[in-house]
Amino acid sequence: MSPITLPVILLSLFSVSLGEHATISVPNGGPWGEWGPVEWCPCGYHAKGFSVKVEIKQKVEDDTAVNGVRLHCLNRTDTEKDSSTEFTIQSAEGPWGEWGPTLWCPEGYLLSFSMQVEPPRKGVDDTAANNFMFQCSDYHVLFGNGHNWGQFGRWSGICKHGICGMKTKVEPPQGSGDDTALNDVQFVCCKN
Repeated sequence: MSPITLPVILLSLFSVSLGEHATISVPNGGPWGEWGPVEWCPCGYHAKGFSVKVEIKQKVEDDTAVNGVRLHCLNRTDTEKDSSTEFTIQSAEGPWGEWGPTLWCPEGYLLSFSMQVEPPRKGVDDTAANNFMFQCSDYHVLFGNGHNWGQFGRWSGICKHGICGMKTKVEPPQGSGDDTALNDVQFVCCKN
């Protein structure tokens, strides 16, 4: 097998596995970092809650704000939130901060999201992603525990059967440079 053949085969497999699933995203994601792997809820599950990893305000030091986001998946047939059947997924994450509480849709599942992002500030401390909102199928809107820097952008498209997967774009630690951690996210829609 030639050195070019293997990457082409792997790329083909990746596009086929995602090609059957629609993704939702927002246009205001930050510009820094690399995309992590796609992570999936188990078959028959979809995301009914989320949590956010946030670094507290650093005052005079470098702020990163949101470092990660998790989806909390439950079996589609579960009507009660039972932690014994909960499955948590996340893609890449930054190293700073603590995970906040899980926010659950009261009756439904996650359909769409909006992300609060601070745009590049040219030479001043950048934070990129700062918070999330999710809309549930039962019409509730869940508001994350992030910071208030930047603006919420427009809402993503809707996953009419719910969200079943995700990947995140994270800037790795910059040493003595300006760290931003989580910059962007894409969510993968359930097929049915």
